[in-house]
Amino acid sequence: MMNSLLNNKNAVIYGAGGAIGGAVASAFAREGARVFLTGRTLAKVEAVAKGISASGAFAEAAQVNALDEAAIEAHLDRIVKVTGRIDISFNAVGFEETQGIPLVDMTLEDFVFPIMAWSKTVFLTSRAAARRMAAAGSGVIVTLNAPPGNEALGGGFPAACASVYTITRTLAGEVGPSGVRVLCLQPNAIPESESLRRSVAQYAGASTAGIDAALTSMAGAALLRRLPTLDEVATIAAFMASDQAGIITGSVVKLNCGSRVD
Repeated sequence: MMNSLLNNKNAVIYGAGGAIGGAVASAFAREGARVFLTGRTLAKVEAVAKGISASGAFAEAAQVNALDEAAIEAHLDRIVKVTGRIDISFNAVGFEETQGIPLVDMTLEDFVFPIMAWSKTVFLTSRAAARRMAAAGSGVIVTLNAPPGNEALGGGFPAACASVYTITRTLAGEVGPSGVRVLCLQPNAIPESESLRRSVAQYAGASTAGIDAALTSMAGAALLRRLPTLDEVATIAAFMASDQAGIITGSVVKLNCGSRVD
């Protein structure tokens, strides 16, 4: 572990039972971090922790609702009490939002849900980590969003993505002077993610053939003619959380194989 990117770091992952959260937790652990995994469904989180522990790394699972302020605070208090600090916070919490419906046809509830849910979980987990990291003088907070925040798509999901970036950027400005970095990862599509396939299905139809065709089209539109893999996203997440990326904060890191050129 002498040359590992995250040697002796304490990392908290929210939504660790999902595809992205689980992959990032495993990547963090491979790079030497002690990972504290959380999720709404304990069995899923424990399965990820078991796999990491089997490799010889440290992993602890806990059932934490990332929309529950008291639960988030209590969990971090316990980690700090045992380990002394929190070095990394990564939020990969996902929701089943409604997409593919024009705003004029959408209900208020379906429009508001993703905005409220994503804003709330990112705000609560990032704020909780930021307070403790700022007091310690160091730390990295990583959020996750998607490209629709910059696109003219219907529904509340694009507004939710924009909200995540706004929280990220604002918090980065506030805690940067205290030595804390805050950044956002933005993959355009990860075919291995069931949540991504569920989202695509709302535009392309629920059939496997329709989803695969839509993903193939997305890959063809990227400069590299492919989409990012789960392992690639997790690997970049580990690097961005490491001291080697210490000059990067307040930014969206686009993991899109060149689907959008700025």
